[in-house]
Amino acid sequence: MAISLALSAYLAFSARATRYAERKLADRLAAGKEDEDRLDERRGIPSEPRPKGPLIWFHAASVGESLSLLELIRRMGEDRPELNFLVTTGTVTSAQVMAARLPAGAVHQFVPVDVLPWVRRFLDHWKPDLAVWTESEFWPALLTETRARAIPMVLINARMSKASHDRWRWFLRPMVRKLLRKFDIAHVQDDITAGYLRRLGLPAERLHVTGTLKEGAAALPVDEAERTRMARHLNGRPVWLAASTHEGEEEKVLEAHTQALRVNHRLLLILVPRHPNRADEVAALIDRHRLSVARRSEGELPDTDAQVYLADTMGELGLWYRLAPISFVGGSLEPIGGHNPFEPAALGSAILHGPYVTNFVDIFQRLTEAHAARLVTSPGSLAEAVTDLQNPDKAAELAHAAWEVCSAGADVTDQALEMLLDRLDSTPRPVSYTHLRAHETEADL
Repeated sequence: MAISLALSAYLAFSARATRYAERKLADRLAAGKEDEDRLDERRGIPSEPRPKGPLIWFHAASVGESLSLLELIRRMGEDRPELNFLVTTGTVTSAQVMAARLPAGAVHQFVPVDVLPWVRRFLDHWKPDLAVWTESEFWPALLTETRARAIPMVLINARMSKASHDRWRWFLRPMVRKLLRKFDIAHVQDDITAGYLRRLGLPAERLHVTGTLKEGAAALPVDEAERTRMARHLNGRPVWLAASTHEGEEEKVLEAHTQALRVNHRLLLILVPRHPNRADEVAALIDRHRLSVARRSEGELPDTDAQVYLADTMGELGLWYRLAPISFVGGSLEPIGGHNPFEPAALGSAILHGPYVTNFVDIFQRLTEAHAARLVTSPGSLAEAVTDLQNPDKAAELAHAAWEVCSAGADVTDQALEMLLDRLDSTPRPVSYTHLRAHETEADL
């Protein structure tokens, strides 16, 4: 009986929580965490029609997880042109990225808040033929209602931190056990995650350790004409990149650049904040460091006097990684967890990173073992590494080692593709999507 109590209580609350959810949405909107023009999507009200034909629904937490799906969606669409794709995420930034990057035949929607009436409205409209989770944040109403409709559910690219595991284990283990058993199969990134999920109740026979889906992702795109224009403008000038930086990191990066300029006064830093809406704040910080700056968002190019190029735009990392032979991967000098190192690796840029890489710990471990990345811990060590890698042979050696590690995992996407198509082919198409009411789902709890 204890197995179903927590989940039953949650669903009972969720069925009557629309007023509470509206207040939370209003708070998030005021904090800039919601898109006002698309707020109805968070209530399960669609902004797009459901396409005709079979629909695969992918749910991802945010930018990194959603980007890892692009190559998989592209290849599924090539193999099965009749398929349509829905991608849901929960952050404003991820929506902006998906709008620019999703292939034809795919639409993006914000995931509904985990309130049963809104979840049911969402599922009533979209009627997915297959539901694919790419994160380890398990929303009880969304999972329960999806399973209640006999929609097959799989988990791919799963990674669970120790903190998440401990939170579920000590407080809500009976609930998460029931939620995990709703997945038919799970592809996980590493043995640690597999161990956590087994301990929380996912049957071992449904678990497969495949590596991270990001290993199989296509190289970030680039406008080749713009790359040629920028390369000509830089005219061989020494460049390094600080990519996807967060608050607190820019200070350290700029201090490192100031030190490196003492060795090479022509050195240019391309600085790409993770969130472009912080650009004015970062520009003010550059001014306080008495460094001359040009801003991408204002159409400026870095002239010979510019010491920092503030690339405060979205979707151009593929350009900067191609232009910079040295890349510091942000989110790692502050306790953010790091960002995907395979993006620079796939494009031939030598990788520097800080100590906080828990989001990609297995990948960075492999890069370290292959001498394919360098750890920096302070502005001084970052400046030293940037200066040392001005030697083209050293930068090329580091970049090549990283490329080899990146290429070794390209079969992860192949495995996910094969599994998803098999699940789709082996599951009869639902003929009715009449949803079960809260009291009717007890048997599934």
